[in-house]
Amino acid sequence: MERTAPPRHHPIMDLMQIRPAPEGKYAEADGVSYHYIELGEGSPTIFLHGGGPGCTGWSDFGQVSPLFAADRRVLLVDILQYGKSEKTVIKGPMWDFHAAKTVALMDTLGIDRADFVCNSWGGTIALNLAARYPERVRSLVITGSQPVWHGPLAPLPENGHRGRKARDIYFGGTGPSWEKMRELIARLEWYDADAIPDATVTMRYEQSIDPEEVALAGASDDPRGEWQELADVLPTIQAPTLFMWGMYDAFLTPDYPLMLARMIPKGNLHVMDRASHHLQEERPADYFSVVTGFLNQGH
Repeated sequence: MERTAPPRHHPIMDLMQIRPAPEGKYAEADGVSYHYIELGEGSPTIFLHGGGPGCTGWSDFGQVSPLFAADRRVLLVDILQYGKSEKTVIKGPMWDFHAAKTVALMDTLGIDRADFVCNSWGGTIALNLAARYPERVRSLVITGSQPVWHGPLAPLPENGHRGRKARDIYFGGTGPSWEKMRELIARLEWYDADAIPDATVTMRYEQSIDPEEVALAGASDDPRGEWQELADVLPTIQAPTLFMWGMYDAFLTPDYPLMLARMIPKGNLHVMDRASHHLQEERPADYFSVVTGFLNQGH
């Protein structure tokens, strides 16, 4: 009898299986130390994660990154003050600081120009970077970011600092716990709370109790820098930009990214059903399909 060859493995089959993070690397960039995980070869693509407690490049993009790494050089960066990157105190305008240091990281890694795929906090960094250093950005994919704080579609007062309030609640009271982490993810990041993998909660919780991260959360003086409003710089962004939004984003309805897309000359919007703030985790295969199609266009 002729033997049938086993089916070829496809990474989509394993997307919902959370694995431990692979070994990362460190790089010095203009006086600060970054940690990042590198996968694949090809066009450089930098992934910047969100600002929730315990977030890292791997926690936010570990499920979907193997798909991108099939034909791209994927760099999952821990933003400064998160993960294994330096817990530096930021002085001056926060998004300018992050943009300059991220460009310095690109210099260290020999990357002249990159695509950026970002969630929330990381997306605002990338938008400012694209405005300040346009020659370094090929295209942008932004999910759940809040760079504009005024106008008819700006965050409502009760939602404007919802993420900051959630962080204060998480680290306050009796302090961080696995149960509080799961409740935070269920309330603010995922559409289907029953689908949240325990391993994701554990990964985020264990990172959140890093002593340096706890110290930053409890600092009396804000160590994150001066808040910046980016409404004036968005219209200067020339890079093609795709806003990927969850239909049920816990912070802002899809009206808000539509406003952002209209502010950027080459702005686009895709709204995904059955998803909230972390659609790249909740629906990784669908997220990859839309995003890779956008990135592979001849911009």
